[in-house]
Amino acid sequence: MLRLLFEKTGNAVWISHLDLMRLFQRAFKRAGLPLTHTQGFNPRPSVSIALPLSVGVESVCELLDFTLDGTTVPCEEICQRLNAALVPGVRVREVYETGRKLKELAFLDCAVTLEYDNGIPVDAQEKLLKLFSVESLIVPKKGKNGIQDQDIIPLIKKLEIAKAGERELTLNIRICCQNPSLNPMQLVAAIGLHLPEMKPDFAKCKRLKIYDLNQEVFR
Repeated sequence: MLRLLFEKTGNAVWISHLDLMRLFQRAFKRAGLPLTHTQGFNPRPSVSIALPLSVGVESVCELLDFTLDGTTVPCEEICQRLNAALVPGVRVREVYETGRKLKELAFLDCAVTLEYDNGIPVDAQEKLLKLFSVESLIVPKKGKNGIQDQDIIPLIKKLEIAKAGERELTLNIRICCQNPSLNPMQLVAAIGLHLPEMKPDFAKCKRLKIYDLNQEVFR
């Protein structure tokens, strides 16, 4: 099993998870890198992506596991051949052999940008920091079993707020990403629910780094 680190940016953020899987499967084929297939009545190429991205979210730290069928190709060459076959916005940053078990993934660094059409509200940074400093902050979460309440505070390990322009604030956060996980856009939902006067006109998210339980960079 090999692993690649890739980024998904620009217009590519609008590619869904399933379409991204198909994109990589076609890229391996165009690059002349045959994949092994699963067994059974409906064999599928053996590629899997950790922590699927929501549509519209950027990332520079995505992981994809794959196995080549009956061929050995240097990792650097795999990287070059795939990048020549991929679309703009999806780029392989590195290919390597010594990937850790995905169940050891624990934390994720994200930048959530809040955009205000009429400028940043007065005292926004102070009020937002106070909002996320409480002991409990409940936000409805839609899941397979319907809508359930989620306390997001225990899942936020670090939060800083910085001014990114006259109309933008950035929440730099480290959150739990597995067992349990927190969608970073839940912080935006919390603002709209509990501090509506600070609700942004638009918000976007970018994944930056992933970590293990010891908060060391995961590979």
